[in-house]
Amino acid sequence: MHGQYRELVSTGGQLMKILMVLLLSAVPAWAQGQPAADLIITHANVYTVDRQHPKAEAVAVIGDRIVAVGTEADINPRRGAETRVIDAHGKLLLPGFNDAHVHFTDGGATLAEVQLNDARSAQEFKRRIAAQAAKTAKGEWVLGGDWDETKWNPAQEPTAALIDGVTSNVPVFVSRYDGHQGLANSAAMALANISAKTPDVPGGVIVRDAAGVPTGIFKDAAQDLIFKAVPPRSHEQRLAAAKRALAYAASVGVTSVQHMNAEYADVAVYTELLERGQLTARIYCAPLETEWQDQAKLGLRRAWGSSYLRLGAVKGFADGSIGSRTAALYSPYSDEPDNRGILSAEMHPPEAMRERLMKADAAGLQLRVHAIGDRGISMILDIFDAIEKTNGYHDQRMTIEHAQHMAPKDFERFAKLHVIASMQPYHAIDDGRWVEARIGHERARTSYAWRSFLDHGVTLAFGTDWDVAPLDPILGLYAAVTRATLDGRHPQGWIPEEKLTLAEAVEAYTLGSAFAEFQEKEKGTVTSGKLADLVLLSDDIFAIKPQAIRNVKVEMTIVGGRVVYTAPLARTQANNAGADGTPR
Repeated sequence: MHGQYRELVSTGGQLMKILMVLLLSAVPAWAQGQPAADLIITHANVYTVDRQHPKAEAVAVIGDRIVAVGTEADINPRRGAETRVIDAHGKLLLPGFNDAHVHFTDGGATLAEVQLNDARSAQEFKRRIAAQAAKTAKGEWVLGGDWDETKWNPAQEPTAALIDGVTSNVPVFVSRYDGHQGLANSAAMALANISAKTPDVPGGVIVRDAAGVPTGIFKDAAQDLIFKAVPPRSHEQRLAAAKRALAYAASVGVTSVQHMNAEYADVAVYTELLERGQLTARIYCAPLETEWQDQAKLGLRRAWGSSYLRLGAVKGFADGSIGSRTAALYSPYSDEPDNRGILSAEMHPPEAMRERLMKADAAGLQLRVHAIGDRGISMILDIFDAIEKTNGYHDQRMTIEHAQHMAPKDFERFAKLHVIASMQPYHAIDDGRWVEARIGHERARTSYAWRSFLDHGVTLAFGTDWDVAPLDPILGLYAAVTRATLDGRHPQGWIPEEKLTLAEAVEAYTLGSAFAEFQEKEKGTVTSGKLADLVLLSDDIFAIKPQAIRNVKVEMTIVGGRVVYTAPLARTQANNAGADGTPR
């Protein structure tokens, strides 16, 4: 009898413990001594990018910060009467994507300009420009474009003669999609006072016919000869472009951008949007390195500002691009034996670039330099090495932007100098269609070499270079794991040994990019204490075939705990659901 009693008491004690746990889980958060969450995302498949706690089921947010990440049981006690609950229905939740290299207001502007990238022939190119010119107001220009002659047959660069007859007196200057050359019509060249007597400029090329007359193509620094004649964007135009860019970024899950070549007029627009509460992405601005003193004299240092808007970096150019045959190479281009590319205007002479970057680093500014060709990359590494020897290593996080075509010897130098490789995976599947014709197979083997960088211990920060390439990070992830070129010729991957795993690609697009802007303690993972920047996807990219990743869409984007985008279908489902996200 006594034994049975003791067993009953023991069993009763266990039941009481279970009942207490269940009761406690039903007690409101405030009754347990912790504040209720403003937002809870539940029933989620959370991939945190936090290696210590890679998976979770739910996330709680107070204000703009994540306060808890864990199981449903961990998070449910944080529900309060005013808590907004989003039911993820088992879908994949990731940290918000961080684009480490973007031209943000330019991208926003192109959304309203002539679209030429998918023009499949010179005649289609001409027709679209004609249509845009016909609706262009007097005194305005036809700009934008992003044309790609490699999609035409024959793949020949356009000329002013192609479009003069359909543009009349409307000035036209449309950029190639890599941004390193543009086509001007005769009206634009007249406004810019360009003639056969106009000399070339350091770091640029005016393409001419056999008689020495400009054809309308201006490469790299020579583009400035035309840009000087283009009316500057008004504040209202910049504001409209920024709003378009922000809306588009939210729709593809981009919650942070690092704006390269930012103008101070862009910063003014972002400041205005921030004051209005309309800045729906976090922005780190990097004006040109030639203007480094503007920030230094104010005492600004790397990553200075708020969580939404920061300065403290400078952006430089070493060379051009492979597509325009202006990237600086050690050996000649395979299809132009007399051409090794050109150094940028900033590198005339290289000593002047080194002196400016040396002073900018000493002032505490972050250095971010575009270099694409193997010679251009090596020269910037030489400058970075000299800076570190003179100023000492102090966690500068210097980056080479693009780092596309590497000399094999330089992977180790990247690692030794702690240089970040800021790269854009989409470029590989786009440029891979034609790049071997430019530089041959052997040099291409160390091009877009993400695996080699990681194997050497180099930090990768991923982005897009929008408007040069699409802003959608999903396409970048697809490119990184498949390397399947857009022409369908390499379904198993172009230079497949340089592929990444999906986990590595996601980390480069989140935590790696955050590291590149000194923000890895603030964002880049779904971790308690970090900013609540999150993206919900339509499909689990870790569970589907790599080839299907490119079809995945963003269903919801959250910045600082605020929903800034909901896909139309997901919005309809939410409207047909109760407060807890269940159908009603």
